[in-house]
Amino acid sequence: MRKKRIMVIGPSRCGKTTLVNALNDYDGPLRRTPDLIYGKNTIDVPGAYIENAWMYKHIIAAAQDAAYVLIVVDQSNCTEIYSPGFAKSFRCPVIGVITKCDLMLENKEKCVRQLKNIGILEPYFYISFKVGTGIDALKKYLFEKGKE
Repeated sequence: MRKKRIMVIGPSRCGKTTLVNALNDYDGPLRRTPDLIYGKNTIDVPGAYIENAWMYKHIIAAAQDAAYVLIVVDQSNCTEIYSPGFAKSFRCPVIGVITKCDLMLENKEKCVRQLKNIGILEPYFYISFKVGTGIDALKKYLFEKGKE
């Protein structure tokens, strides 16, 4: 049986790779790549996969190896990129993550609306690597929930 990982989906430059590195406890250099990257605990989906709807089928296929799907929205640039109801494409739980939550506070409600439109239910996780908030709560939710 394959190891179930956490799939992380989001547009380019939203903080996906930084989030993936934190979930894998990796602090090496960031690498940009056009390919799916299977990490210790994660599947890092390049932004191009979500920015081009014809690639959705590849995301959905790769999600068969996922225990969770994290859909990332960037509060500093919360452009609507996801299709309405997109979260319903997945059989595993889908979790909403708002990155860069310390920037452009006026976009918070817009990001929440976007996650709801995608079909993701609360709780949402607000993360800022710059300030150092939110990642511990997300890790606890992902890694300790299954042990209960």
